[in-house]
Amino acid sequence: MKILRDFLDKLAPHFTKGGKFEKLYPIYEAIDTFLYSPGYVTKGRTHVRDSVDQKRIMITVGVALGPCVAMALYNTGYQANLAMADMGLTEAPGWRGWILGLLGVGYNPANILANVIHGLLYFAPVFFVCNAVGGLWEIIFATVRKHEINEGFLVTGLLFPLTLPPTIPLWQVAVGISFGVVIGKEIFGGTGKNFLNPALTARAFIFFAYPADMSGDAIWTAVDGFSGATPLGLVAAEGMEAMRADVSWTAAFFGTIQGSMGETSVVACLIGASFLLYTGIGSWRIMSAVLIGALATASLLYFTGSDTNPMFDMNPAWHLVLGGFAFGLVFMATDPVSAAMTQTGQWIYGGLIGFMVILIRVINPAYPEGMMLAILFGNVFAPTIDALVVRAHIKRRSQRYG
Repeated sequence: MKILRDFLDKLAPHFTKGGKFEKLYPIYEAIDTFLYSPGYVTKGRTHVRDSVDQKRIMITVGVALGPCVAMALYNTGYQANLAMADMGLTEAPGWRGWILGLLGVGYNPANILANVIHGLLYFAPVFFVCNAVGGLWEIIFATVRKHEINEGFLVTGLLFPLTLPPTIPLWQVAVGISFGVVIGKEIFGGTGKNFLNPALTARAFIFFAYPADMSGDAIWTAVDGFSGATPLGLVAAEGMEAMRADVSWTAAFFGTIQGSMGETSVVACLIGASFLLYTGIGSWRIMSAVLIGALATASLLYFTGSDTNPMFDMNPAWHLVLGGFAFGLVFMATDPVSAAMTQTGQWIYGGLIGFMVILIRVINPAYPEGMMLAILFGNVFAPTIDALVVRAHIKRRSQRYG
């Protein structure tokens, strides 16, 4: 790859200060650092040297998301092929059906390759639009502010598509990621200065701005005319017995159920969590606190019971495998920018999220998910939690040492 390295080096003077394309330096720098690790080294004895930088953190999170992406492709195609088989359909509509016919893959839900390719035809356009539009906003703000393009968007551009249903209109993907990047991050100064998770901010905007395309029974399976409620929606509408008759706990654990493209598989999330914890990128305190808070709240409400609200009948084990709980716990709540930073604060922050997600799910059956709002709620309080923890440490030290 020496030829490519030499080519980029020859282009560099045109984009650095004084060059013809000086204003476009963020674009050149983004391409260069995407292909190669920066060649700059820290100088002087006053600097802290560490092998972990933002690029490596984002790559690590991207690798951890790999199992969720794989499951998004498989389950999206599996649900579509399964629905087509139930409806007696032999061809998918539009250009996707043409491509599948050209490849000769077929629509057999028992064929793993057929499921993955069918799912890819839904996930790939959403992923491309999200990264193209979001990346354009990153370039615009980096150019105006005359700073480098941050790699943080690479994770946002992967997280956001995984939280969406396969039937989401692409123009809404563009609007949502624009809101998440601009309103959720850039107006506060960019990566590292935002207090809300940009991917969740984008999803919240889409959910409330276009609820018909983000909720209901007809959006989770990419087959026209097919209705299939998510397990949480089924419990809220018809009760636990109806849900158990349709979905097994094992299916929910492995992720072969209705839901957002990349959020259904607890197994995929656990693999990602193991990798994040092994590399030290993910916070075990936040993950543990969310889990403890959710289990404690779910147990309390389950044993309290209700004659009118079927969500009270869901035991804690079911709460852990349904909806976006596992995905949010591993990848969203642990966002190092929008989460609490102090060790004590992380326990409080995670516990608050775990408490809120169950409270929203159970007490408000009209909105049976809850993880998205719980994490955004935690994001809002994270700075205050950290400030109070720091103040308490200072007060305790002053009392101890005078």
